[in-house]
Amino acid sequence: MSKKLAIYVVFSVLLTIPFQGQSFQGRATYISKSKMQLGSWGARLSEARKKQIEARLKNRLEKIYFLTFNTLESFFKEDEKIDAISGATDSWGAYFSRGPQYKNIKESTLVQSQEFYGKRFLVKDNLFDIDWVMSSESKKIGNYTCYKAKAFVPYLELKWYNFSWSDLKKTTTAEQNSDGNTIVVEAWYTPQIPVLHGPGEFWGLPGLILEVSYENTTLLCTEVIINKEKSKAEEINIPSKGQEITKITYAETIRKRMQDFRNNRGGRRRNR
Repeated sequence: MSKKLAIYVVFSVLLTIPFQGQSFQGRATYISKSKMQLGSWGARLSEARKKQIEARLKNRLEKIYFLTFNTLESFFKEDEKIDAISGATDSWGAYFSRGPQYKNIKESTLVQSQEFYGKRFLVKDNLFDIDWVMSSESKKIGNYTCYKAKAFVPYLELKWYNFSWSDLKKTTTAEQNSDGNTIVVEAWYTPQIPVLHGPGEFWGLPGLILEVSYENTTLLCTEVIINKEKSKAEEINIPSKGQEITKITYAETIRKRMQDFRNNRGGRRRNR
């Protein structure tokens, strides 16, 4: 049996697994690393200044996450200890960080807690159905054999909780998600852990996603613990506090708030 055929055989079997119970449970640890991008402004900075900025933003560029999962559900959360480890403060970046996220594969739902300028939101929406293109290319991640998959994901599906000043150049939030404005995603999954889960917005492959890369960010799994006994299973939390809102409406809320911030700042400068 070829590797490519084996992948599809595993996938066809896996589709029936998630709905047979929740006794299979595990926890995966991921480290997220992003490259600092300073654009044309950064090109004018000295190497010493760039290193200073990188050190200050260490808690935004390098993070640790935990993914707790069973066959039906998953809960993805940042390790809160990372700020203490880095010793850095970045309150501005915290407004655009990913909040605790719950996914339910059977019901195709996402629930994510987000806090923005002191207000808590409860984002409830459907899971985005990623159109993965799988290949027979493989590699080892730890003790697991992983297979490669690629997808083109709309900008807003990955960036709805985040913000860039370039977003304000768009007339509406929907334009950020227009045709052609997609992000190339590369993932590596292992059929040895037969669940449809992955970190963050990523899911839907025939095995746990252990590595995923997009733009300047890579999420890499560094440890997996499998608990087959129900008594040892960790609780999977569902965020429940905050004003209910959809992903698109939340992105529009951020966009409006940052536009107001820019306008107010501009007004103060003109009045000086």
